[in-house]
Amino acid sequence: MVPQSARRGLGFMLLAVCIFAAQDGISKHLAENYPPFFIVAVRYWTFGLFVLFVAARAPGGIRAAANAGSVTLQMIRGALLALQVVVAITAFAKVGLAETMALFAAAPLLVAALSVPVLKEPVGWRRWSAIGVGCIGVLIILRPGPAMFDGDIWIAMLAVAGIATYGVMTRLVSRTDSATTTFFYTGVGGMVVMTFIGPFYWTSLSLADWGWLAILCCTGATGHFFFIKALESTDAVVIQPVQYVQTMLGAMTGVFLFGEVLEGPVIIGAALVIAAGLFTVWREAIKKKMV
Repeated sequence: MVPQSARRGLGFMLLAVCIFAAQDGISKHLAENYPPFFIVAVRYWTFGLFVLFVAARAPGGIRAAANAGSVTLQMIRGALLALQVVVAITAFAKVGLAETMALFAAAPLLVAALSVPVLKEPVGWRRWSAIGVGCIGVLIILRPGPAMFDGDIWIAMLAVAGIATYGVMTRLVSRTDSATTTFFYTGVGGMVVMTFIGPFYWTSLSLADWGWLAILCCTGATGHFFFIKALESTDAVVIQPVQYVQTMLGAMTGVFLFGEVLEGPVIIGAALVIAAGLFTVWREAIKKKMV
């Protein structure tokens, strides 16, 4: 029987990924018409204020939430995520939501690979095999050839690298900091870096798109809030498979709302990547039970 804490964590995670999927669709719409730096800046100003509000109302206030093992590392991590979001929504607009999300599914595999040199975590031959299968899936999606180097697909690959680096840094800070502290710097770090960049890209929006931007700001705050609540309820390894729901929802949004076409190689490659990622999560769960 699944423990109540795990069920609660899975519920929070499902809410989070559904919100993130809606957020991806809105981001694509806005990024096709406005500078991504401007969109992300407004989003992070709202998110940062929300984080400060939540921290102020928590026991110990902002001082307790800001008490990190390494403030510098936490700030860099938060800033990196904000910049990665800029690259990601640029990829949504230029590459397509469906294909970009298919590539994003490889991020957990890249995290597993990077955890060896950065976090000194052991990765056995089974997980290395899964990483290899995932790489084959990515190559199928990319369809290597002369045309690959002329397209915008590398914007999506840069976003994947950003997600993976952020994931490794999050694992690193989780060794010393609570989920509340990590949530605090996710918002504050991003807000600081976008305050320095965003005003240079300020532009006028239509009234309707101001409405979409307002919804985007709300989804950014609530999605991260539910994500942190999921991590507080149960282990990350329990909820991680739910993240692949976002991949499927993102692909469906691209196809049904934006008229994108999912070609055969993308479907086959994404299936390999997701299968390899789920296997990696399963192996990690087995490893934790053995410790």
